[in-house]
Amino acid sequence: MKKIISILFIFIAALSIVSCSTRKHPVQPRPPVKSEHTAKSKRAAKKFQPQYSQQTISKLSKQFGVRLTQADNITLYSACSDWIGVGYRYGGNTKKGVDCSGFVSAIYKQVYGIGLERNSANILKKNCAPVRKNNLREGDLVFFRTTGSGNRDIPTHVGIYMKNGRFIHAGSSRGVVVNSLSEAYYVRTWITGGRVKTIPIPVPY
Repeated sequence: MKKIISILFIFIAALSIVSCSTRKHPVQPRPPVKSEHTAKSKRAAKKFQPQYSQQTISKLSKQFGVRLTQADNITLYSACSDWIGVGYRYGGNTKKGVDCSGFVSAIYKQVYGIGLERNSANILKKNCAPVRKNNLREGDLVFFRTTGSGNRDIPTHVGIYMKNGRFIHAGSSRGVVVNSLSEAYYVRTWITGGRVKTIPIPVPY
């Protein structure tokens, strides 16, 4: 009898051990983890959207012939401002002399951290999605056919759109200047607007 009781006790103890080892413990919910990509985007946005003094904004407004506010991409205007008056040089991409695509590429590298193709035709073909003139936003590109008798849809000139019909570009006669899309010459030579496909840094529009 004692032997039977001992065996029964051992069986119950073993069953208890197995039961404890297989019991599921409740899983505590983890706190949400912030996306590293989101965090980087926010940091980048802060870096590229500084607050500018009203004096700086007023100065840039006069320079570009438009009314600017903090809601505009002042970083873009400020970067472009430093190039106004730089002379034209075919194949150039510095302030010693620059051509149209060299100027656009330099600004995009500085403001957006993006490298573009090195001529206007390839910038439109490889870097941009077409945009209609009435849908242009600050920082979009504008393309023209200003020389040659070839394909009318292949641009030979590119600039950067600002706002209110104004754009900045490196022209062969006067270097880096600001003009209006409503001027007869640019109406006649207009091809299309272009929006660079990947801009990783959010900018105010």
